[in-house]
Order: sequence, then structure tokens, then C-alpha cells
Amino acid sequence: MEKKLYDDCFFVEEKKYGLWSSFDKEGKGLITALTEEECVKGTRFYLKGLQDGWDDANMVKHEGTVGGKL
Repeated sequence: MEKKLYDDCFFVEEKKYGLWSSFDKEGKGLITALTEEECVKGTRFYLKGLQDGWDDANMVKHEGTVGGKL
């Protein structure tokens, strides 16, 4: 399968079962999505977050415990 280069920094490739995956130039896997368009958009968002830093003040935090008695 053919890899497509986007923004001169990552590749997108169709994988098994019709999924799309992105890889950096060194071959490290980044994002997997259902469509090529969503894979490209998700990869751009992810790489921008890595470059600029994640805004912790606006991130939703979840806790995995349940309080109270059952």
C-alpha cells in the first residue's frame, strides 16, 4: 500500500480492514482513524499539541473510583 506524505512531516497509509494510520518520518505510529481525512486531521491536532504543549487548564479530568457506600 502506498504512503502519502502530508505537511512534509508525516505519512498516512491505508491499513487492514480499511483503517488509516499515520506515521512520523522515522516510522513511529501516531494516529489510527476510520477515514483518511480524519486521520490527517487527528494527526495534525496531535502534532500541534506536542509542539505547542497541551492546555492543562481546559482538559477534562476523570476519576476512576466511585465514592460512597454500595
